[in-house]
Amino acid sequence: MNWSAVLADGSPPPTPATLQDAQKSATEAAGWVEQNWSTWLYVGFRILLIIVIASVLRVLVRRALTKLIDRMNRSAQAVEGTALGGLLVNAERRRQRSEAIGSVLRSVASFLIMGTAALMVLGVLNIDLAPLLASAGVAGVAIGFGARNLVTDFLSGVFMILEDQYGVGDSIDAGVASGEVIEVGLRVTKLRGADGEIWYVRNGEIKRIGNLSQGWATAGVDVRVRASEDLERLRTVINEATESLAKDEPWNERLWGPVEILGLDEVLLDSMVVRVSAKTMPGKALSVERELRWRIKRALDAAGIRIVGGPPLAEEPPVTDPSSAFAAPSALANPTSPQSLATTPIPNPAPNSASSHLSKPQ
Repeated sequence: MNWSAVLADGSPPPTPATLQDAQKSATEAAGWVEQNWSTWLYVGFRILLIIVIASVLRVLVRRALTKLIDRMNRSAQAVEGTALGGLLVNAERRRQRSEAIGSVLRSVASFLIMGTAALMVLGVLNIDLAPLLASAGVAGVAIGFGARNLVTDFLSGVFMILEDQYGVGDSIDAGVASGEVIEVGLRVTKLRGADGEIWYVRNGEIKRIGNLSQGWATAGVDVRVRASEDLERLRTVINEATESLAKDEPWNERLWGPVEILGLDEVLLDSMVVRVSAKTMPGKALSVERELRWRIKRALDAAGIRIVGGPPLAEEPPVTDPSSAFAAPSALANPTSPQSLATTPIPNPAPNSASSHLSKPQ
């Protein structure tokens, strides 16, 4: 027995491949390739076509969105040079808003286009998409529950930017904090408070927004004077003071209309209140109110009209009799007069000396 021909496990060694076997294997492989090359070429061409179309479509959509954002910026710059544009348009606000909108739209477009292309490629490769979509759905639900606050903040920020509820430079009241907007993000809005503090407010926590910088503001001043003042004269004095305010710089730009005297707001027995109001540039109402009080006070002082609660007017002292400081002569001043003698107290009688001694016992 030839022990060299037996392997360790007891099986006979494999027979060496012959030339005929190699030729047969090569022929089978060539036939298989020749049989399937058209299918491979067709599948590869479809995948390549899908990728090319998706890439071209993504580039075109992003370029169109970029041009749209640039056009928005150019329109903002064109309006910014006008007087109305300086009041209503904030260049930094429009720039940040347009950049945020453009970034969101470009990201969404890229995700939709490339995601659809990836699914089409998997479909061409005959991969069952049902388990993949089911897994993606479950993963999406899990991520949504785990990061619901983040998703809420993001969606709220997107709609705030799209609707232009506020922007950089606006003074807003967000409920949880108030101040001037210094940065608008998709997740967080940054505010600077009245004392200089910076508030980071999540967009999902903002339930209401009061924008104090959109449209116009109202400056109101109450003038309280005595009820005996002449109303027509008071109206004339206030009109002269407000007309001078509307002609001076920079108040003529901050006022959006003439200052109006609305009339009597309150009438009491000793005083009355005249209401003065004016439409102003947003955010400038307080400064206009201070200037109105300043000028109205000066005009009223010059006209001699007293404001209730101010210092009392100087009055002349009453004329008095110089002799009133001296007392009238009295008869009681002379000790020898009958009146003085009548008021002299009567002295007590002297006690009896005999009765004052005690009797001694016998």
